Amino acid sequence: MKRVLWIFLVLILALGATGCGSSSPSAGSGKQSEKTVIVGLQAEPTTLDASQVADYNTSRAAIDIYDQLVEFKTESTEIEPGLAEKWDMSDDGLEYTFYLRKDVKFHDGTPFNAEAVKFTINRQIDPNHPYHDTGEFAYADLTFGPVKEVQVVDDYTVKIILKEPFSPFLSNMAMHSASIVSPAAVEKYGKDFTRNPVGTGPLKFVSWTPGVEVILEKNPDYFKGSPKIDKVIFKPIVEDQTRVTELEAGNLDLIVNVPPDDLIRIQEAKQFPIVEQPGMHVWFTTFNCQKKPFNDVKVRQAINYAIDKEAIVKNILQDTGEMANSPLPSIVWGHNFNLKNYEYNPEKAQQLLDEAGYPDGFSCSYWIPESGSGMQQPTLMAAAIQADLAKVGIQVEIQKMEWGTYLDKVYVAPEKSELDMHQMSFIGDNGDPDNFLYGLLSGEQIPPVGFNDSYYQNPEVDKLLKEARKTADHQERAQMYEQVQEMIMADAPWVAVDYEKQIVVTSPRLKNFKLQPNGVFRFAQVDLE
Repeated sequence: MKRVLWIFLVLILALGATGCGSSSPSAGSGKQSEKTVIVGLQAEPTTLDASQVADYNTSRAAIDIYDQLVEFKTESTEIEPGLAEKWDMSDDGLEYTFYLRKDVKFHDGTPFNAEAVKFTINRQIDPNHPYHDTGEFAYADLTFGPVKEVQVVDDYTVKIILKEPFSPFLSNMAMHSASIVSPAAVEKYGKDFTRNPVGTGPLKFVSWTPGVEVILEKNPDYFKGSPKIDKVIFKPIVEDQTRVTELEAGNLDLIVNVPPDDLIRIQEAKQFPIVEQPGMHVWFTTFNCQKKPFNDVKVRQAINYAIDKEAIVKNILQDTGEMANSPLPSIVWGHNFNLKNYEYNPEKAQQLLDEAGYPDGFSCSYWIPESGSGMQQPTLMAAAIQADLAKVGIQVEIQKMEWGTYLDKVYVAPEKSELDMHQMSFIGDNGDPDNFLYGLLSGEQIPPVGFNDSYYQNPEVDKLLKEARKTADHQERAQMYEQVQEMIMADAPWVAVDYEKQIVVTSPRLKNFKLQPNGVFRFAQVDLE
């Protein structure tokens, strides 16, 4: 009997030890359970090749695969060393020499060096480069347009020569489009590099299952030290409410674009941390300025007067955004605080439509994404705009599209465009006014070259924007940008609605997550409890 009892006790202890081993470190292996951060994105990423990224929903999934020569400090747009330990600029502002780190390798084991820098830039800007046809580089002209030549001085020194002085150059070199890619990987995968990305960053690519998830894992050999987490999984979840439900069920660690009603409820419950920061983000409706009737400034001004922008910000967004008064967000230097946006005035709108020859209004299409990069509440905002325009006789047909399809249809040459009006948002990449005003509204940035999706052209605006790019004096540049904003608002190529605050909600176990002004997510210093 004693022998049977002894055997019974041994079995109980063994089972108990086995049960503990399923959730605790194994005594034999010494392995810890994996720390995996799961992120709910607004939409499917469009690429993981940083050179091809054109929206910040995508950049959030891609950016930690890579590094840049210079970087933005945490929670700032101030420049600090990255893959370059230091740099020099010539007195005439035409030559930048970067001195590279010697202890860095790409995830595929190949060395990071000056040739990789030259390859990365030339692949984007040189149509004769053997790998230029491996992607579509929407940011190439905005980032590297003034670059004349990239010279390899030695293995760890690279010189970039400009055609003319370019004040935003260093800030541009910290943008996602200046991320350094592995030449060997591009040569191996060609156009499929977009789904087989290789950089030097804190996270390495594992897999991408379209419509389901992108999986990245830590780079244990990262030159700044191995990340504290093991994996990050990005899940595209289009429905805002679904993301909230999944977070509250414990299936997500971080969500974006929380509906305002849910945000208030979450704030009151105090169960999930809310991280927020003023954003370099503007939401707008834009017109096809080269197509009737939107090629008439009176029509564009009329629509601006007809839309109750304050009601959208207060009632739909519930003050998660700040009323816009220009295309340039108020936290970016050079913002013109003296400008007034178009007031809500349907009578003035009707008067302008009469003068333009449309006393009974007209019909048009209005494209919106089902969800996407910083698009806030696209359906509700579109419905409000549709209702306002109907009051002055403008009949709007809302057409909704998937995010990737939407971008493909918006960013086409004017002669190929089918759009009338559409929604868009933009978050600044580098904290410089040039990034917004030149990038979005210069006549030189009309698609497919850039992001001027209103096809707006004003020679005086273009002249000032080009001069500001070459001007070294900060105050002089600010004055030019203030004048440009006045001219753009008078021309009304957009309906500028709001500057969105950056707001994310996280699980309580996510620690040390910080927002960046340019909207990207960084996980190198993040931890999980």
